[in-house]
Amino acid sequence: MALHAELHRHLGGSVVPRILWRYFQRHHAHLAEQFPEYPTFEEFYTKPRKTLDEYLELHTLVESVQTAETLPYFIYRLIRGAYIFEHLAYLELRYTPYLRTPEHLSQSERIDQMAKIVDIVGKASQLSDCPIVTSQILCMHSRLPYEVNRAIVDLAAQFPQYVCGIDLAGGDAQYAERLDEFIELYVYARARGLKTTGHLYETPSGCYPELLPYLMRIGHGIQIPLLHPELLPEIASRQQCLEVCPTTYLKTGTLQDMHQLKLVFDRCFDAGVDIAICTDNAGLHNVRLPFEFENLLTLDIIGFDELEACKEAAFRHAFAWPHGKPPASILTGVLKHEPVSAT
Repeated sequence: MALHAELHRHLGGSVVPRILWRYFQRHHAHLAEQFPEYPTFEEFYTKPRKTLDEYLELHTLVESVQTAETLPYFIYRLIRGAYIFEHLAYLELRYTPYLRTPEHLSQSERIDQMAKIVDIVGKASQLSDCPIVTSQILCMHSRLPYEVNRAIVDLAAQFPQYVCGIDLAGGDAQYAERLDEFIELYVYARARGLKTTGHLYETPSGCYPELLPYLMRIGHGIQIPLLHPELLPEIASRQQCLEVCPTTYLKTGTLQDMHQLKLVFDRCFDAGVDIAICTDNAGLHNVRLPFEFENLLTLDIIGFDELEACKEAAFRHAFAWPHGKPPASILTGVLKHEPVSAT
């Protein structure tokens, strides 16, 4: 059984359509009435969108039902599916804790509630029958105020047992007017010992070289090899890894054809830049991680040697190994296609 490491998966987009629809039918009368039949919901939930902003609106549908009370329900099913159907040995879940707190509360009250959310997610992710190494990445958000984003960084530092890093998410078009603010927050995060990634260079409008020096991994980053290949030597020298999520770019309208990713992989491999293949939103896409690999292979975008290199890169660049790197037994098993233990 080949094992995988997943470095870029959103909690909101991880719920597979059938489980989300069943939850609506049992617990949410309004949404059950809106989507009385499963095929209609699946088509709505998984269809491609025209833009990244339109795509991101779908996250609000799930965030609205992922509360302190319901998170264990969703996380149990997420972890179980990842272990049984995807053979994951390692999983980083990312989300914005502020968006799982009650909207009727004041900003300060919602900030105070975030620690409870992190604790719930952390405890719910520990399943004895599904021994995946799990950790959280807390997402700052481009549409949240500075005070909330700084509180998210502080929260990440307060929960090292559950949190392995921070991210910057939300529409990348909103970064431009707040670059100094986000740079300050990343500097602050690094000073607190936090590992960093960020949604960057996903779309042509999301290219901000000013943020690159503060990231240990780059969320997506496909526009670097596509539009700015002159940056690749710098990326390689910093040993930054791209978190490439192939299906996402078709779902957001960023790419028109999966074959466009061949240039991404070719230029990165030539420049010595690591790529970790990820799902981003496995439930929202209805595509699990092994199928991302299979799609790239069958379309001749990568070969088996490149596949193995990407699998190994995901384990090496994972943020949450207890001693800073994966156990040798896991890497040996990944490279030789042998069964290994996730613990």
